[in-house]
Amino acid sequence: MRILIVTRSFFPENSPRAYRATELCKEFARQGHEVVVFTLKKPKIHNDFEREFNVKIRDLGSLKFRSPDFGNSRIGFFLTRAVFRFLSLSIEYPDIELVYKVKKALKGVKGYDLLVSIAVPYPIHWGVAWARTSKNRIAKIWVADCGDPYMGERTDSFRKWFYFSFIEKWFMHKTDFISIPVETAKIGYYPEFHKKIKIIPQGFRFDSEQNPVNYVANEIPTFAYAGGFIPGIRDPRPFLDYLLNISINFRFIIYTSASALLDLYKEKLNGKLVVMNYIPREALLEVLSKMDFLVNFDNNTSVQVPSKLIDYALAGRPILNVRSPLDPVLIDQFLEGDYSGMHVVDNIQSYNIKNVAKQFLELL
Repeated sequence: MRILIVTRSFFPENSPRAYRATELCKEFARQGHEVVVFTLKKPKIHNDFEREFNVKIRDLGSLKFRSPDFGNSRIGFFLTRAVFRFLSLSIEYPDIELVYKVKKALKGVKGYDLLVSIAVPYPIHWGVAWARTSKNRIAKIWVADCGDPYMGERTDSFRKWFYFSFIEKWFMHKTDFISIPVETAKIGYYPEFHKKIKIIPQGFRFDSEQNPVNYVANEIPTFAYAGGFIPGIRDPRPFLDYLLNISINFRFIIYTSASALLDLYKEKLNGKLVVMNYIPREALLEVLSKMDFLVNFDNNTSVQVPSKLIDYALAGRPILNVRSPLDPVLIDQFLEGDYSGMHVVDNIQSYNIKNVAKQFLELL
């Protein structure tokens, strides 16, 4: 079977969407299918990847659009954020360039059985919709894989501008199926397309990842979080404020690229808070399996569910789900070693990449 994947995010990028595309690519190839990936190719890295996993990677081309940069001064920082936000909301800049890149790359491409386009960013889907015509369908079946809703997103302080609704409806009319990771996210999509929606969760390799290191209780409560933040939504500050006011000793390790939000707390917590940059996923799972418990900052919405919860479940440690408003009793229980209120990830086998790939193939 011939399978085409179109994605901006791919190995070696460390993000949920990159992991989605990479693991699907490897699993489809492992099952003996002919797999081609269109992405931003890095020959020095991807040539070895092609040989190792018996896939083909094609280049979408280099991107020319650059994010605005007004310098590192306070005013420059403010201008950079303000202009970037305006351009992103109004014209989806700089990702809008991908629409043309994808359309150009797919010109003349045909004869595939399955096409999977992966967002974010959504201009990937828009480019595929532009390239796919009645004369050239590219593939028998096109599945638009959506990690998060677009117009129905609820984790951003700003809503998408109204005219993007026409673009969303246009591309969804053209796709055969829309895949989303959880049933509850359906409300983030227009009702007229619910009949096209298939629930296909994030996929993970279980063969090597369900053998966490044997856990030994730490001398002091030691817990971890891995991921990004969204101020006001997936926000660690209320939790950290609470930790500032407790007397017991603890160690909280955070793996993130958004360390600026934590600088003040690092100083105040005096060594109890350790902030580190992201590490490779396999190494992270080993570290997480040694924690007393793991922390998830809930999005407080059913529309978007963090994929990190699956990694947490694979690490085999109890999960403290921190919601708004804060639950001090639950936090104290975890710090005292009582995990009876832990968050449970149901039906873990549904996230096995073998089962996820099977769900895509069953759409044919």
